[in-house]
Amino acid sequence: MADVNRQIRLAARPHGEVKATDWEHVDAAVRPPGDGEFAGVTKVVSVDPAMRGWLNDRPSYLPPVGLGEVMRAGSVVEVTASNHPGYAVGDHVVGMFGAQSHVVSDGTGVGAVKVDATAASLPTYLGALGMTGMTAYFGLLDVGALKGEGETVVVSGAAGAVGSVAGQIAKLKGARVVGVAGGREKCDMLVEELGFDAALDYRGDDLKGALAAATPDRVDVYFDNVGGDVLDLVLARLARRARVVICGAISQYNNVDGMRGPSNYMALLVQRARMEGFLVFDYEDRYAAAATEIAGWIAAGQIITKEQVVRGSIDDFPATLNMLFRGENVGKLVLELG
Repeated sequence: MADVNRQIRLAARPHGEVKATDWEHVDAAVRPPGDGEFAGVTKVVSVDPAMRGWLNDRPSYLPPVGLGEVMRAGSVVEVTASNHPGYAVGDHVVGMFGAQSHVVSDGTGVGAVKVDATAASLPTYLGALGMTGMTAYFGLLDVGALKGEGETVVVSGAAGAVGSVAGQIAKLKGARVVGVAGGREKCDMLVEELGFDAALDYRGDDLKGALAAATPDRVDVYFDNVGGDVLDLVLARLARRARVVICGAISQYNNVDGMRGPSNYMALLVQRARMEGFLVFDYEDRYAAAATEIAGWIAAGQIITKEQVVRGSIDDFPATLNMLFRGENVGKLVLELG
């Protein structure tokens, strides 16, 4: 029904894996846009590992989602009515509009940006041309200070949204690229489709031995999306002056006893290496330039976008989120409504 906004709200703080009972599915009224506002219907919702951290009531780079609040989420909406001079009916807008079927907004506070739905698919604007691409780009090139030719880059979570893009950027810059992923099918995809030099299956390989064999010159840049045991193994393979980029730690997000830190951190001292975390929001003033460069790489066939689209309703958001933590996604995971 057009006059009902279906919303996913946080009902309880999760303990471990997020359960169905941690969410509330709510029907809210849809009001017409006021002066300076536009109304829209949600077309695609971004589903990201960082969301798990937003559910915890502890200090972080963003306030936690409050109990009873609509779940924070990036999405693409199509404008259906507008009293805003910057947005017209039919426009597509990317922003942090939340896990809900309808939106009324003035565009402020959500990072609203108009996108061209004829130039790329809507999921791509949440993936390689969105926060996913920005994270890979700035994490690898700025934080990782990739030099390119002659360097070895290892990417964990390499078949995921950020990892698949980061690995491809490293490859086009001339580096030797080794991906770590879960399952032989994902590893084959990394090598055969995305051009990685090697891919290691953390579920099936002797990861320590396979990593040593795949990095004979050791590791110059490690782009870490998973933390845990993989981080420890790569720390033991660092080259002199290596850079470790802390993007995420998905292996630790559902731990009920807290996150486990790296036991091999003294390798940073021995190899005069550094380990640095970052937030993509710190590079907001450079998003447009980065998106232009990434779009050029996509157009030239140097980057292949990988998106996994789950088609359903906003009620499918909780189950889609849990796919991330079971390793069921390849590339950028999105929920497409309609």
